Amino acid sequence: MKDIYTSVDIGSDTIKIVVCEMLRDKLNLLAASSVKSKGIKKGLITNFEEAQQSLKLAVSKIEEMLGTQIKHALVSVPSYFAEYLMIKGSINILSDDQIISGADIDRVIESAVATHDITGKAIITTIPIDFSIDNQRLIKDPKGMQSNLLAMRGIMVVTPKKNLYSVLNLFDSIGIEVDDISINAIGDYFSFKTDDVDDLVGAVVNIGAEVTNISLFNKGIIVRSSILQKGGKNIDSDLSYMYHISLESSCELKEKFALAHKKNASSNDFCEVIMDDGEKKKINQYEASEVVMARIEDILKSVKDEISVLTKNRLDYMIITGGTSNMMHFNYVVDEVFGKVATVGNIKLIGVRNNRYSSAIGNILYFVSKLELRGNSYTMFTRNEIEELGSNRKSVTEDSNDSMLSKVFGYFFGE
Repeated sequence: MKDIYTSVDIGSDTIKIVVCEMLRDKLNLLAASSVKSKGIKKGLITNFEEAQQSLKLAVSKIEEMLGTQIKHALVSVPSYFAEYLMIKGSINILSDDQIISGADIDRVIESAVATHDITGKAIITTIPIDFSIDNQRLIKDPKGMQSNLLAMRGIMVVTPKKNLYSVLNLFDSIGIEVDDISINAIGDYFSFKTDDVDDLVGAVVNIGAEVTNISLFNKGIIVRSSILQKGGKNIDSDLSYMYHISLESSCELKEKFALAHKKNASSNDFCEVIMDDGEKKKINQYEASEVVMARIEDILKSVKDEISVLTKNRLDYMIITGGTSNMMHFNYVVDEVFGKVATVGNIKLIGVRNNRYSSAIGNILYFVSKLELRGNSYTMFTRNEIEELGSNRKSVTEDSNDSMLSKVFGYFFGE
C-alpha cells in the first residue's frame, strides 16, 4: 500500500489542496489546486454557506484530477488566540520486557496533556520536545529502548473551541473526515526545515492575502506566534488607490507586471489598464514597482517590530513564505530590511513550486513525522482507490508555475 495524504489550507484569498504520496522518505505530488475562497476572512469562517461552496469546488477539482473521491484530509486551523503550553508527563512501562513502544509514547503524551485544565479551549496538536528514560537520558525517540519509567516534555497548542469546531463542521458538512489538525505555522516550518535549523532559534513568517503570521521556533518547536493585519491585499489597495483601478486589476498588475523591488524595474516598460472612469491608462513598471516596494517594506518592518516584541533574543534564522513572497525580486527587499539572517522560502516540490502551498505541503510532512514517532503508518486511500489513481489521474496540478472532534486522528490517544 502506498501512503497517500490530502492536505487542505483554508485561506482568506484561496483554498489550497495538495495530494501527495510518501515514497522512500520523499514526497511526490499527485495533484494540487487552489480556488478563490468566499465566506472566509482573515482565516476565520464568516459565512458558512459560502465557505462550504468554495471548499466543495476546490475538492471537486482535485477529485476530477485524481479520478477518485476525497474522503479524508489533514486540515489547518487559524492561529488566532493560540496558546503554547509547556507540558510534562511520565508513565510506567507496563510490558513484561519493558521495551518502549509507540503506544507508550501515546500514553506519556496523554498523561502530560491531562495535567492542564483547558476548559473552553481545544487541543490542536502536541509536540514532544524530548523524552527521558529512568529520569536520565534526554532523547528524541525512545521507541525500542528499555526502561521502567518514560517521561516527556512538550508543547501543547490550544485554541478557542470555536476556531476548531467551525472548521471541523465545514468538512463534516461535505462528507470529508478530518484525520489530523494543525496550524499553518507548523506546516510552513516543516516545508523548509533542515537539520541545521532544528538546532537553532528562529522565526517563520507567512505573508498571506489579508494577514501576516509570525511564529517563533526554538530547536524546531513552535513557542510563540502573532498575527499582523497586513498582507498582499494591502499592495492591491495601494495600486488601486494610486492608479484609480479596480482591486482585481491591481492584483493582476502586482502579480504579472510589477516587481517587488524597483532597482531592476524598467522605466520603458508599460502596462495598459482600465481606470474606474473607463479611461485607459499606461502604467510605468518602475513607478508601479515603487508602490509595491513601499508596501512590502512596510509589512516587513512591521514584522521586524513584532518580532522584537515577541522575543529579545537574537534570531539565528528567519524564513519568509506565503503567496506574496513569490513576487520577483522579493528577496532584495528582504535583504535590505533584515540582512542575511532572513531568507525567502523556496518550495521545490515538482508541480507546485509556489510558496502559497508551503503550509499544506508542510502539514503532510508534520503528520508523517508524528506517525514515525509512534511507529505507525497510515494512508487516506484504500487499495482500490489507489488503483483508480493510477488509471484515472488527469493532471498533476493546475499550477503550471511550478466528522467532529472525537474523530480527529491527530490526537493518537484512541477513543
